[in-house]
Amino acid sequence: MWRFLWIFFVGIATAQQPSDLEQRLARIAEEARGRVGFSALVLETGESAALHGTDKFPMQSVYKFPIAMAVLAKVDRGELSLEEKVRVLKSDLPPKDIHSPLRDKHPEGEVDFTVSELIQAAVSVSDGTASDVLMRLAGGAAAITNFLIQLGVKEINVATTEAEMAADNSVQYRNSATPEAMVRLLRLLHEGRGLSAGSREFLLKVLVETSTGPQRIKGLLPAEAVVAHKTGTSKATCNDVGLLALPNGKHLALAIFVSDAESDLKMRESVIARIARATWDHWSTR
Repeated sequence: MWRFLWIFFVGIATAQQPSDLEQRLARIAEEARGRVGFSALVLETGESAALHGTDKFPMQSVYKFPIAMAVLAKVDRGELSLEEKVRVLKSDLPPKDIHSPLRDKHPEGEVDFTVSELIQAAVSVSDGTASDVLMRLAGGAAAITNFLIQLGVKEINVATTEAEMAADNSVQYRNSATPEAMVRLLRLLHEGRGLSAGSREFLLKVLVETSTGPQRIKGLLPAEAVVAHKTGTSKATCNDVGLLALPNGKHLALAIFVSDAESDLKMRESVIARIARATWDHWSTR
């Protein structure tokens, strides 16, 4: 009996030790000289790796991914249409320090966009105006967070608009997520839960078309790699989350958050790219 208990407790201790992959990724993360959290999950096998996976990190523009999901859920319920026209008012335009090609092109507002165009702008080019209008269409921040809770994802909190973040730098920390929660949301999207097949395909398309952060998750991957991802950036954050199609036919959900780092943006992006490449290499041949 005592021998059985010894084996049992040794097994628990071993299971709690970081894997070789996690140790290698943690060494890469140290180079950011800040808070780094990541979660990686092979969706078909359940193999995983994480560092500070249950800690909260500011999302910045990563939150445009769950905002888009919440809007598409309203489309699926018949409350909105992708081709429905939405008037963007001058009062909808965020301050100049918020990235918004829509505002730059239409500085006086008073222009119509379809819901589809707003989602494409918010996700693919991370447009702040489009994001805030979509949040309004979804029913506000609390409605989006509640949508996520109903999906079973409780550790993603959508709390403020882009305009509110621009007014106070500390506000960004209220829009938070844990790496593991973001991976769960990516898994739900991959498996078609929470959205219709059509909405899922549309969102995956605009995520693949993301043009921001080319030196992050995609930075060291083969040029032909298919990555559906969303970035987030501020002086305090450098993030990227997404679904990667591995060469062996499996899929990797990956969320990497870098917060309050002393290193420059180039190094933060390098850390994300090397973590992504290491996980890609580790699971592509398994």
